[in-house]
This record gives sequence, C-alpha cells and structure tokens, in this order.
Amino acid sequence: KNLYHIQWKFRDEVRPRFGVMRGREFLMKDNYSFDLNEDAAKISYNKMFKAYIKTFLRMGLTPITLRAETGPIGGSLSHEFQILANTGESTLYYDQELEKINPETINPEKLQTYYAAVDDQHDQNKCPIPKENLKISKGIEVGHIFYFGTKYSEKLNALIQNKDGKKFPVHMGSYGIGVSRLVGAIIEAYHDEKGIKWPLSVAPFTLSIINLMTDDKLCSKKSEFYYNKFIENNIDVLFDDRNCSIGKKLSDNELIGIPFQVIIGKRDLNEGVVEIKDRLNNLTERISADNVVDYILKKIKI
Repeated sequence: KNLYHIQWKFRDEVRPRFGVMRGREFLMKDNYSFDLNEDAAKISYNKMFKAYIKTFLRMGLTPITLRAETGPIGGSLSHEFQILANTGESTLYYDQELEKINPETINPEKLQTYYAAVDDQHDQNKCPIPKENLKISKGIEVGHIFYFGTKYSEKLNALIQNKDGKKFPVHMGSYGIGVSRLVGAIIEAYHDEKGIKWPLSVAPFTLSIINLMTDDKLCSKKSEFYYNKFIENNIDVLFDDRNCSIGKKLSDNELIGIPFQVIIGKRDLNEGVVEIKDRLNNLTERISADNVVDYILKKIKI
C-alpha cells in the first residue's frame, strides 16, 4: 500500500538562500509505502526509484542517482536524485552511462550498480570506473528515497495480523520530491544571460504571441487570429499586447522563457511573414504568415 500527500512545509532554516532552492517554506511531495516483508518492500522501493527517474526525464532533466546515507531517518537503503546544472551546489562524479537512460527500459537494479558520488565521498584512487568513463558535473538534489524496514512501525505499534493470527510490524519506505525546489532547479539547469529557457514539458505556457505594434490594425487582427486558433487547439498561450516599447516586450519574453515566441511586426506582415523563435535553442525563423499555426503544432507534435 502507498500513501502520499503534497503540502507546504516549514523548517527553521538557519541561512535561507537561492530563492526557492532553500527556504523556510517549501512545497513537498511525500510518499510512504507499507509492505508485509523486506522483499516486497524493496519491490516498492524500486518501483518508486523508476517512477522518479521517469518523472525527471519527462521534465527534460538529466537525473543522477547516488547511494546515500540514511542519516537520522535510519534504515538500510537510500538513494538521492540529483539533476545536472552548472550552478549546482554539489560536485558529482559518475559513470557516463547515467546520462544515457532510456525511459522505456529503466532497470532500477542495474542503475543502482553504476558509480556515482558527491565530492566528499569520491576517492580518485579507489574509483571503480575508467577515467575515460568518469564524468564530473555540478548537481542539485531534488529527491530522496529511503527503505527503513520496521524501525518506525515497531515504535508506533503498526502491526499486521496474518492468517494464523500472528502480528508483525509492517516494512516501510519513504519517498520525497521537493516540488518548489524542483522549479528552481529546472531554472538553474535551463537558463542563459537573458533569462529562463523552459523545457516544453514543464513550461507555464507553450508559446507567447508578441504583438510589436498594438496600434496597427493588421498586427492586432493577426495576433488575435493566431491566439484564437491556438486556444482552439488547446494550446496554452501568453498574449503580450502591452502598450510598451518593442525592446521591453522582447527582453521580457526572453526573461520569462516561454518555449516558442510568435513575433508579429508591421514590416514582416507587409512581406507576408512572421518571426518565430525557439527560446530553448535560441533559433529564429521567418515563415509564411499562413503557415504559423501548422508550424507550431508540428513543432509541439499535436
């Protein structure tokens, strides 16, 4: 059996820093498993291990799993999940195979055999993998899972009665993802000097429509046309029709980092084209104004 909840938590953080990365208030996803024996509990553990890997991959992240100390929580098995980011808090040493995970063929037991360690646990002289296979990167911890056996069920008298009437404590595991911390970690993994570069799978909007000339009837009409067409196709759209300078509109949209920008200007429309920018790759194309909707739908595979 599994029990989970997502809620805000509070802690007496001595030095809050890095925005939502480490604060006194944070959103957390907690999950707890309850099994009849150790073998069943480890099956639950590996299922959650796999689910976490798939979750982070779907977000466009590169998760690195490390065997971790159980610490005060206790138990005999624990893994932490770090995602790669150049500004990460930890230095990671790991087998390059951990960057090549196929979400369709995840094998938790195999993944747990690969070498990965944080800087204070890495010993160059005892590293078990060849130097050419060793990667060194910065990482941010976003998840942690534990198997702690009957440590808490015994103390809390959480007992199960079998068919023979004998009572015994359940085997437990706990699994956590820092949801609000994960938002900050994604931004740290995907940004440049201009701002955020949201992966499409987690972006607050799929695209932004930027009307550069709100006082021009043709620009406004075309912008509204595109907006309505994308809404009809269930696309989340940010419509920027503010009455402000072109430079501010463009820089604000770079900062926000919506995956695709549809930039509508008077000069381009007179030439029958619209500028589309892929924010993640910083690539810009000028395409026919008649093909904008189909072009975007193809890009996002709808």
